[in-house]
Amino acid sequence: MTESPTRTQAERADDTRARILDAALGEFSAHGLAGARTDQIASAAGVNKALLYYYFESKEKLYVAALESAAARVRDSTMAVFLRDASSGERVLRTALNHFDRIASQGEFQRLMQQEMMRHNSGEPGALPMIVKRVFSPLHAMLQSMIREGISSGELIDCDWMQITLASLGANVFFFLSAPVWRLMLSYDPLAPESILERRAAAVRFLSQALFVDRFHGAQLAERVLADTPAPEIKFDPASFGGKDESTQ
Repeated sequence: MTESPTRTQAERADDTRARILDAALGEFSAHGLAGARTDQIASAAGVNKALLYYYFESKEKLYVAALESAAARVRDSTMAVFLRDASSGERVLRTALNHFDRIASQGEFQRLMQQEMMRHNSGEPGALPMIVKRVFSPLHAMLQSMIREGISSGELIDCDWMQITLASLGANVFFFLSAPVWRLMLSYDPLAPESILERRAAAVRFLSQALFVDRFHGAQLAERVLADTPAPEIKFDPASFGGKDESTQ
C-alpha cells in the first residue's frame, strides 16, 4: 500500500525537526545560549537558516526545545527502568546504572544542565524551573515511592529514603565531577573508557551490598543487572562538569 503524500511530508518534517534539534543540542552544549551560532546549527542540520526559524521562530525557542528534547529522552529512559517488572531493589540498582550510563554517554545534556543551574543561581530567567517541573519532579516522586516500597517490603535497609537516593545517584556525579583530582592522585586515567567501565560495575556491586538487607540477594541482582544492561558508548567529556560560563565565551 502506497503511503499518502501528506504522511510522507509529515515524516520529512519530523526528520528535519529532529536533525535541527540534534545539531542545536551540540552547539548549545558547547557554547551556551549566548555563544551558540544559529548559522552553525543550520549548517550542521543540513538546512538553511530560514527553515530553522520556520520551525522554531527564535534562537531562544530553539534552545528551550533542544533542552526539552534531551530531557524527554532522560525521562523516557528512566521511566522504562521504573516501570520494569522487577522488585523495588532491583529497580533501584537499574536506576543507578541508568544514571551512571547517562553521565558517561550523554555529555551534551550534562553541560546544558550545568549551564541552566548557573543561570538560575545568578538570577537569570532560564528553563531550569520548567525542566524540573516537567521531568525531574515526577521522576523524583516515583523514585521516592519505589525506595519506600523496597524498605517496607524488607528488601532494602530501613534508612532515610533521601539518603538512599543520594547514595545511588550522588556517587555517580561525584566520580565524574572530581575526576580531574583523581587523575592527579591515581596511577591511571579514571576517565579512560576501561576505567569508566570498571567504575560502572563497582558502583552497582557496592549498592548491592550497602542497600540490601540480604546481601547475597543483592549480589545476585547486581550481576543480573550488569549482565543484561550493555554498556553504552562512552562519550564522557570533562567539560560536562564545570565547563566555561557562556558569558565568557
